[in-house]
Amino acid sequence: MFFTYLRRELRRRRKAALVVASGLALGIALVIVVNSVSSGMGKAQDKVLQSLYGLGTDMTVTKAAQPQASASDRPRFQFDAQDGDSEAEQSTDRVLVQGFETLSTATVAKVGKQTGVSDAVGGLSLQVIKVSGQFTRGQVQQGEGGGQEGAAPGGQGGGTGQPQGEVQGGGADFDVNNYSVYGTDVTEPALGPLTSSKITSGRTFTSSEKNAKVAVVDSAYAKEKKLKVGSTVTIKSVKCKVIGVATADSGDAAANVYIPLTQAQTLSDSKDKVTTVYVRATDSQKIDSVKSTIQKNISGTTVTTSADLADTVSGSLSTASSLATSVGKWLSIAVLIAAFLVAGLLTSSAVSRRVREFGTLKALGWKSGRVTRQVVGEAMVNGLLGGALGIALGLAGAYVVTAISPTLQAQLGGGGGTGGGGGFGGPGRQAAARTLDVALTAPVSVTTVAIAVGLAVAGGLIAGAFGGWRASRLRPADALRRVE
Repeated sequence: MFFTYLRRELRRRRKAALVVASGLALGIALVIVVNSVSSGMGKAQDKVLQSLYGLGTDMTVTKAAQPQASASDRPRFQFDAQDGDSEAEQSTDRVLVQGFETLSTATVAKVGKQTGVSDAVGGLSLQVIKVSGQFTRGQVQQGEGGGQEGAAPGGQGGGTGQPQGEVQGGGADFDVNNYSVYGTDVTEPALGPLTSSKITSGRTFTSSEKNAKVAVVDSAYAKEKKLKVGSTVTIKSVKCKVIGVATADSGDAAANVYIPLTQAQTLSDSKDKVTTVYVRATDSQKIDSVKSTIQKNISGTTVTTSADLADTVSGSLSTASSLATSVGKWLSIAVLIAAFLVAGLLTSSAVSRRVREFGTLKALGWKSGRVTRQVVGEAMVNGLLGGALGIALGLAGAYVVTAISPTLQAQLGGGGGTGGGGGFGGPGRQAAARTLDVALTAPVSVTTVAIAVGLAVAGGLIAGAFGGWRASRLRPADALRRVE
């Protein structure tokens, strides 16, 4: 009887039901779109951060910031300019530790033993500066009068006895090649900056190549220098065979060239030294406590988490994220409140127009509880219908956002302020800001759909509460007074 009467009443009042359902649908659809866009913002930001520190890295440990390096620590280049074979090409290179600050490899093991740390891997960030070129000897052009002009009679006097003239031509022509090198722990391939790139040609390192003279190069650098698998990269007179080419998932690569950590330590005279310790936590929800533990137990270090680095991301990505999480959230709440109130008022108004109907039913023996359940049942159906429409509209809106994929810009500062080892930005990071373009998507999760269903039920209950309260107050006498 309940469902028969419910179906009949809903069919009789299709327009009113559609109005209530449409109001709820609008609010629910807005919630889905805002949640989906917010989720897309999070994924875009994660993509940006992964391009900086590598997939799976929750935090990094670097040496605490030290005073700027003195002039004596700066690289010096010396070349011969003697007679003889001075026009031959000369070259020299310097392999420098990024930031001039390192940690002992013992720190890696110490970090790995801290409570809440799942894994810790060390890496050495280097900068190679190679200067090559040649000196060209100038030519002396003899002047007029030979070399005797100004000589005293008898061959004595103030003359120099040397031909007079001027030196023309000559000089120096040198080229500077500056690139970054990252020493990676080949025994831990799942952690560190190299995980932010995919091997697109050749292969990556094997655990047996701890001190092998092999290298993986970034695809952009390989294209610039015309390198490929099988080519040779020379670093400080050491020839490394290119075994793979890696392409960054987004933005710039962590380094131009990757080599085994032991080889990097040898080339830079940094035995048993690292610049950065990459850390993975056992529980992503306890990163802050792990950070505090490391800072407390390992002095002289700076611990930087992904949340710390996220605060440095600016540009349209940051602006859009703020809008989605603040303005979008409050707008959704406001629309939902308005939709619930409108649904409740419309349901209450519909009950008022059905005074004779409910009064007659009560006169025939229906109790107030039964009438209230009937009104709440109708409101619940309207709410579920609104939820279905809202989910459809929300999915359509999210699909449109994903299809358009608007491009957002993320401006990222370098590793400054996070220690001498390059900071959480990974190896080779410069102080200047970089700009990355990230495509926005709007993924809809099961949780978002569940929230939408919950809102639909809540909307129906609220509307039913309004209508049920009004219906429960009706008396059979009210219906009889309206009978003509």
